[in-house]
Amino acid sequence: MSRRVVVTGMGAITPIGLNVADFWSGIKEGKIGFGEITRFDTTDYKCKLAAEVKDFDPKEFMDFRSAKRMEPFSQYAVAATKQAMEDAGIDMEKEDPYRVGCAIGSGIGSLQAIEREYKKLLEKGPSRVNPLLVPMMISNMAAGNVSIQFGLKGKSLNVVTACTTGTNCIGEAFRTIQYGDADVMVSGGTEGAVTPIGIAGFTALTALSTETDPTKCSLPFDKNRSGFVMGEGAAVVVLEELEHAKKRGAKIYAEVVGYGCSSDAYHITSPAEDGSGAAKAMENAVNDAGIAKEEITYINAHGTGTHHNDLFETRAIKYAFGDHAKNIHINSTKSMVGHLLGAAGAIEFVTCVKELEEGYIHKTVGYTTPDEEIDLDYCKDAYEEDFTYALSNSLGFGGHNASILLKKYQ
Repeated sequence: MSRRVVVTGMGAITPIGLNVADFWSGIKEGKIGFGEITRFDTTDYKCKLAAEVKDFDPKEFMDFRSAKRMEPFSQYAVAATKQAMEDAGIDMEKEDPYRVGCAIGSGIGSLQAIEREYKKLLEKGPSRVNPLLVPMMISNMAAGNVSIQFGLKGKSLNVVTACTTGTNCIGEAFRTIQYGDADVMVSGGTEGAVTPIGIAGFTALTALSTETDPTKCSLPFDKNRSGFVMGEGAAVVVLEELEHAKKRGAKIYAEVVGYGCSSDAYHITSPAEDGSGAAKAMENAVNDAGIAKEEITYINAHGTGTHHNDLFETRAIKYAFGDHAKNIHINSTKSMVGHLLGAAGAIEFVTCVKELEEGYIHKTVGYTTPDEEIDLDYCKDAYEEDFTYALSNSLGFGGHNASILLKKYQ
């Protein structure tokens, strides 16, 4: 008998708010986090816009010495975790630390550290490279730093699956608790890759939008979409075994009931064109929950705003749900915060929890012009209605597909 898993705490550092409350009110307002890149001079770059985290001060979440030894992606993760742990009311003095684990991933880790130290290497020689370069740069250090800061001695994971990272981390945390390897898992994703090489690399792939109008740069599912906008930040949730949560009187936000994965085994950047891979992940999540496909009425799509993603994800939803696809509300949170890469699935998970809690499905901001084959309900407007299930999709370079299914807690 697998154990039931619930969400008891949430934290978020995003381009439209530095906590869940501000993020969520921004989502309901249709606020966009896009603006000119301030992290470096973009004169020679085709891409000028990103969704940067603004006014973040790591010292509000950790001591100065710790912050100095962390790159932005780790700082964001620690900050979001502090919020989530406080929200959940987890007192580590009362927990067995070996039963509290961590699954926080980053798709990239620190490009800033690589750029900075490589410059030093070229200009001043190898002896001048920072001895902390490696532990600051590698992507598992978000999970490492979180575990150290909060005394989490259980399973510690960093699932790296490009843009599917956040969803896979939460999914593997869910499985860990279901299976009995932990009672509590702190899980999510984090990213801070608005750097010269990050922007140049994704631009060279022709994945990023080169639009200069912030209101038109991220248009998932719209005929005029032109690519994704790089976002940054972190989202972390506390997952907990149901009886453990009830015993300590925790507030329960939602229940995690299904998790499904697949691989396209097709192409390193393009999803499978018929949508079969992503469809299988959705089917697996629905089957894992033991419900009928027709019970799904809302999907938080990967919805990046690239030509390929939106078309092939639409095909995937039709492949998985058949005629019922036209009855499903589908939105893209990336229309407001851009694509947070390894953190995308985690921030979209938080969005789903809030939507279930309030019976509110946010609109896909900027969506105005339907495309021929992209012909489902992409939430031109918000919906206020009670619904029971939220399915969140993430699709990553390399052909990684993951879907996670949330249920309103009853």
